[in-house]
Amino acid sequence: MPIGFLRHSALFIQNVMIEKLERKVHEGQPFTPEEVLQLTENTPLDALCEASHRITLRHASRKFDLCSIINAKSGRCSENCKWCAQSAHHPTGIETYGIVSKEECLRHARINENAGIRRFSLVASGKKPTDREVDTWCEHLAYLSRHTHISLCVSLGLASEGQLDKLHRAGVVRYHCNLETAPSFFARLCSTHTQAEKIETLRAARRVGMEVCCGGIIGMGENMRQRAELAFTLKSLDISSIPLNLLHPIKGTPLETMPPLSEEDILRTIALFRFVNPSAYLRFAGGRSKLSDEMIRRAMYAGINSAIAGDLLTTIGSNVKEDIKRIKEKGYEL
Repeated sequence: MPIGFLRHSALFIQNVMIEKLERKVHEGQPFTPEEVLQLTENTPLDALCEASHRITLRHASRKFDLCSIINAKSGRCSENCKWCAQSAHHPTGIETYGIVSKEECLRHARINENAGIRRFSLVASGKKPTDREVDTWCEHLAYLSRHTHISLCVSLGLASEGQLDKLHRAGVVRYHCNLETAPSFFARLCSTHTQAEKIETLRAARRVGMEVCCGGIIGMGENMRQRAELAFTLKSLDISSIPLNLLHPIKGTPLETMPPLSEEDILRTIALFRFVNPSAYLRFAGGRSKLSDEMIRRAMYAGINSAIAGDLLTTIGSNVKEDIKRIKEKGYEL
């Protein structure tokens, strides 16, 4: 049989597979992890990115959502998450400190607001906040609300429903709590708390009136099937803001020697998440500072329509002006 005929047949089958799954996405029909895995792993990269781009254009917001964060309490965390520099279990040598002042939070918030960023999050190390800490956070948040117009978010760990209600009444619009990885893989990376606790925190945040933000980290040793598992778990929770972190191996953590992800692997993962969560904000977060400008642009084409800008927790963040330039060049609004 002629080689050309075989190639033509394979291309025809791939196109049919793309069209079938893309149609299911457009029509809101259910599909299985097996279907999206087959597409993600076997379709030529350019064709896969074109399909995820079409889904992005049709279903996702064209208003790019830029947010920023401040590391408002650092280190000495009781949890043993293998990826994290903040854990007291790992000799990473990061700077440790308690809750920063409300004036320092305001300084960061104003810098970001003046740069055109409309969302600002206070992020703290630790499994869960104490009631006294929540009172302090509420004072900080009220202070920020009086002196800025920026939308406020927090990421404070496994807060109780009562604590979340206080935070919401103090001005918090959105609560962030990542699942980090697939349910089947999480216990290999952390044994001091569970994903069930994280999910209950997200549900409690919703019950008191908050929006929620939840995603994970790729490149921690999971396979593509487990990434699909995470994507479908987030879909089942109806998550509309999904941070996608690229592991930044930090010396002193158990994952310090993990190899970097290939650009193709990253793009295939973005496409997978876009197929499974067509209308969500897929948010570039930690680790992207290592990527080339061209790669970041390809990722935005494939489905990234939000990002954390500026300084990140314990790794280098991104340049806000560069981000805004790319966003506008890609036809997004801010």
